[in-house]
Amino acid sequence: MTILALVEPTALVAIFALSVRAGSTGLPEIVGSAAADPAHVLSPASLLAAVALAMVIVAETGRLPVDNPATHLELTMVHEAMVLEYAGPRLALVELGAALRLAVYLGLLATLFVPWGIATDAGPAALAVGVVAFVVKVGLLGAALAAAEVFLAKLRLFRIPELLAGSFLLALLAVTTAFVLG
Repeated sequence: MTILALVEPTALVAIFALSVRAGSTGLPEIVGSAAADPAHVLSPASLLAAVALAMVIVAETGRLPVDNPATHLELTMVHEAMVLEYAGPRLALVELGAALRLAVYLGLLATLFVPWGIATDAGPAALAVGVVAFVVKVGLLGAALAAAEVFLAKLRLFRIPELLAGSFLLALLAVTTAFVLG
């Protein structure tokens, strides 16, 4: 619960940093403004917010270095301790929920910071291109996450709040940068 309490404000502040330039807190308006102005994606505020949101995704989904999903030691588990009580179809549902949560967060990151390929109308061709672009972007982010996990070791349990505090500071810097440079 401590990790969740540190993660959620960081995600909100990082998305708020993007909403400063868009002039709205609505996700469609943020994505639309980023798609209309590609330089917006490479601004310092966007880059700081992207790093902060990436750290949030790693912590929220229980990936390395925050948690090791393959561990069997109960003392080192953060997210996986809840899974110990389940087997069979219920375990499959818990694993499916974790996979969907990871896909949603990676989709949010891909849509907010790489807005190209978004369907701008409801035509079948535009929707097909949008779905393919979304799947490719989420797949690439998933591959990057898997590659990063290969080279990272798990942090000690008491070092995780420091990592999340650093991500919150990055999100605050993103908001400050967005107001100063925006």
